[in-house]
Amino acid sequence: MDTRIILSATWVVVTLTYLYGDVFRICSGDLAKKPISDMNLNQYVWLGLAVLMLFPILMVFLNLVMPQLVSRWVNIIAAVFFFLFNLAGLPTYLSLWDKFLIVVSMGFNMVTVWYAWNWS
Repeated sequence: MDTRIILSATWVVVTLTYLYGDVFRICSGDLAKKPISDMNLNQYVWLGLAVLMLFPILMVFLNLVMPQLVSRWVNIIAAVFFFLFNLAGLPTYLSLWDKFLIVVSMGFNMVTVWYAWNWS
């Protein structure tokens, strides 16, 4: 199978895992226990968060159109970044299921790195 498709699929899995966690957080009430609105964030912080979370979604498309060498390094850098970002945030998640979903997304970040690194 084409590596571009596999890499796109890993980013789809990561994105859906993030969204699944968000839905569970809302439905379980965990979001209400740790409201973001109490942090008094300005529009620039929210914009930064929007850009950060848009990146995995864009990677689905970018993997299909970027040149191989560029795609390889963008995938490696982005997947390592999200792995480390989630690793740093892992202790802040309240529920066992939430930690599980973050670890699953981190696993797919490493799958992304492996496929991108071994792309010939």
